[in-house]
Amino acid sequence: MPSGLAALLDDVAAITKLAAASLDDVGAAAGKAGTKAAGVVIDDTAVTPRYVTGLSPDRELPIIWKIAMGSLRNKLLLLLPGALLLSWLLPWAITPLLMLGGAFLCFEGAEKVLEAVGGGEHGAEEEATGDPAHLEAAKVSGAIRTDLILSAEIMAIALAEVADEPFATRAAVLAVVGLAITAAVYGVVALIVKMDDFGLHLARRPAQLAQAVGRGLVKGMPVVMRALSIIGTAAMIWVGGGILVHGAAQLGWHAPEAVIHHAAEAVGHGNGFVEWVVTAIGSGIIGLVLGAGIAFVVGKLFHGKADAP
Repeated sequence: MPSGLAALLDDVAAITKLAAASLDDVGAAAGKAGTKAAGVVIDDTAVTPRYVTGLSPDRELPIIWKIAMGSLRNKLLLLLPGALLLSWLLPWAITPLLMLGGAFLCFEGAEKVLEAVGGGEHGAEEEATGDPAHLEAAKVSGAIRTDLILSAEIMAIALAEVADEPFATRAAVLAVVGLAITAAVYGVVALIVKMDDFGLHLARRPAQLAQAVGRGLVKGMPVVMRALSIIGTAAMIWVGGGILVHGAAQLGWHAPEAVIHHAAEAVGHGNGFVEWVVTAIGSGIIGLVLGAGIAFVVGKLFHGKADAP
């Protein structure tokens, strides 16, 4: 009996070690996939706060919560099963679909750049209807639709990183990425939209230091939002261009990736950070050019039809 108990304990220890190793693998893969999706995450964080502008401050957090729950439904109930089914039935389609998502990112980013240069306003707010409940519902619905597109790209990037892993690992990684990114994005968004309220609270305190910090927060938040928007746009173009370059190499066209790689080596001389910057710039240039081309074609197709008699 003692020997049998010892053998059982050994088996339990072995299973525990195996489970721990599997969790480590899932965590590492999820971290890598999440890093790859950084550009989409930044843009998601930059886009979401505009959906609570113009509404009562006491409704900001409830609205963000509703959007976050909608984002989780998008990722876990729609996109995760779809991604797993795709990887099972049509694994060859992952790279082309990922490239389509990359092209969309380039288009969105380039459109924002073109509209900023031309003085346009991307994603103008809907006019208020006079009914706060209706306006709130419309904004939540619009945010969840936008999140579906961004979440699809996040999940596609994550799936591409674990396409060769066992089915259970793929499912676990996609679930972890979906949960972690949703929590991170909407947690940061909640902090951003309430930061000015916190600043106003501090500004009313009797202590001079608290007042100074409060006024700094109130004045600084528009700058932070503007910077976040710029970073998000740049990240979309860079990540989208990188996806297209890498996807083209996987499909057999290695020239763009090779040119960027050689340029990074020539400029960086072994400095990893410099090489990364050059690679990001090269991917961003390709993304901006392709995205601007797509924006031009889309503009001609849709605006041309709208202007036709």
